[in-house]
Amino acid sequence: MSNGGAGHKVRSGDRPHSETSRRTPFRTFLHTTDGVPIDFVYDPGAVVYDTSAPPSCGLVFVVAHGFTGDVDRPHVRRVASVLRRYGAVVTFSFRGHGRSGGRSTVGDREVLDLAAAVERAREQGHARVVTVGFSMGGSVVLRHAALHTGTVDAVVSVSAPARWYYRGTAPMRRLHWLVTRPEGRLVGRYGFRTRIHHREWDPVPLSPTEAVAKTAPTPLLIVHGDADGYFPVDHPRMLAEAAGEHGELWLEPGMGHAEHAADDALLARIGDWAVSRAG
Repeated sequence: MSNGGAGHKVRSGDRPHSETSRRTPFRTFLHTTDGVPIDFVYDPGAVVYDTSAPPSCGLVFVVAHGFTGDVDRPHVRRVASVLRRYGAVVTFSFRGHGRSGGRSTVGDREVLDLAAAVERAREQGHARVVTVGFSMGGSVVLRHAALHTGTVDAVVSVSAPARWYYRGTAPMRRLHWLVTRPEGRLVGRYGFRTRIHHREWDPVPLSPTEAVAKTAPTPLLIVHGDADGYFPVDHPRMLAEAAGEHGELWLEPGMGHAEHAADDALLARIGDWAVSRAG
């Protein structure tokens, strides 16, 4: 089987001379540069390494969940369970979500959370890092790649918006109510375990379309469903156009929105793409 990027191949007859990863999963808290504690889970993955190679030299995926997600949500764990076939996996909860501290800024300062997770992934010894973001997380991985050039080896953005303040669909109008109204933030806190900051963006962060143009030459994959109820297909097409030749667009027939709509087959294709581009 392939080791997901470590550069060694193991055959069944080689098993006496190899071992599964010597790393063990762990859960801890990171602290961002602005002092927010972030719930962090590291899984070394179901990878077999040749014992002559360092155990942590392969590929690691850093998964950025969507708004109202967290590391314990079943859909986030399912994403991690598929990607771990291709390498190690880092999952974490954005600020204001789950057990992490702080309050959600709905994609603005979350780039600091991702930066902390990527840095810790590098500290585990991984030479290649791929960020995989969904919806809000999809916009965050784009901004992170634009603002932290060279820190990741490939980027996958799934179901991301192309522009801020979009209210063209009913789900997005409901989301704006959740974020901007005091009663909406109460629903977010007690209904979705998401604590939302009451302050508006100041300044407004780099838009996804502006960010994607700054991610080159890092390999970029944009994935979007043609049945996405939040962001119609003009969003991924705008992102792909801004990306130019270094970006690739997968417009998935019948797919809805984000982690819930990304089936195991699609996640496996994303894993294959990541290995081929970053491995």
